[in-house]
Amino acid sequence: MTTADGLVTPPGKTAAPSPALTPALSPARRRRRRSDNLRGWLYLAPFLLAFGLFLIWPTVYGLWMSFTGTSLAGTNTQFVGLANWKEALGDPQVWTSLGNTVWFTVLSTIPLVLVAMLLAVLVNIGLPGQWFWRLSFFMPFLLASTVVSQFWNWMYNPQLGLVNTVLGWFGIAGPAWLQDPNTAMISVVITTVWWTVGFNFLLYLAALQNIPDQLYEAASLDGAGAWQKFRSITLPQLAPTTVLVLVLQMLASLKVFDQIYQMTGGGPGGSTRPVLLYIYEVGFTGYRLGYASAISYIFFFLIIIVSIAYMVISSRRSVKA
Repeated sequence: MTTADGLVTPPGKTAAPSPALTPALSPARRRRRRSDNLRGWLYLAPFLLAFGLFLIWPTVYGLWMSFTGTSLAGTNTQFVGLANWKEALGDPQVWTSLGNTVWFTVLSTIPLVLVAMLLAVLVNIGLPGQWFWRLSFFMPFLLASTVVSQFWNWMYNPQLGLVNTVLGWFGIAGPAWLQDPNTAMISVVITTVWWTVGFNFLLYLAALQNIPDQLYEAASLDGAGAWQKFRSITLPQLAPTTVLVLVLQMLASLKVFDQIYQMTGGGPGGSTRPVLLYIYEVGFTGYRLGYASAISYIFFFLIIIVSIAYMVISSRRSVKA
């Protein structure tokens, strides 16, 4: 096919119009386009202003503070270079709190994935009173952290708490759950699982309801049992959701602060103190905002590494698919 300007295009393809043949916009249409663009930017302006004011500016200013000796009193703002970063990397309390954070993440992430999947499967198979089970599993997630922490503080009370009372019925002397370094972390993990498993439960339930029934019908015709269907159909179909839940839960657990601050205060003996609580203590109790900023960005880079790992895993899965 030969175009008006003498170019030959392959059969079945339409040549793009030549710039010389493209009609120019009239002055009225150009003004209208500029007006539409201006109106669009005006609609975006409130969001961009809030985004820059409450995210971009604090992020940049916090990074700058990590290179200064800024205190909460606003004094000693001179530039100190990498001194705060070197001190943070050599501070044993930083690594202890990071270790506590990672340990909490490991302890909480695994049950929050497995328990959520189990609850979703049980509801999806058609338990009687599904509305009740869905409400029961998700309702704790709607509670404020202060309510949840206070509730479980009463539950864990060594003398009057329900947990030790129930153990006493079986002749078991319960420990001081939140005051014992050996049980404090696992106690907070149990509270966190009870509190937040409902969100992951909803994600899994939505994924289960999107699995085509034809897959299970075909497996039944082939003589597959319930376990074979779960292993060969349900688990593979839930794999993308599991990766999403796993990463979201890891990021949420790495940022743990509220329930530990309200239940144990990082104790006993710092055995449950996460890195965010240590940053709070350094910045707002020790008045060293510059040093706290340096610790914050070390922790920020850790979260970035986790996020990049998720992107790599997701890209590999999409390529295989």
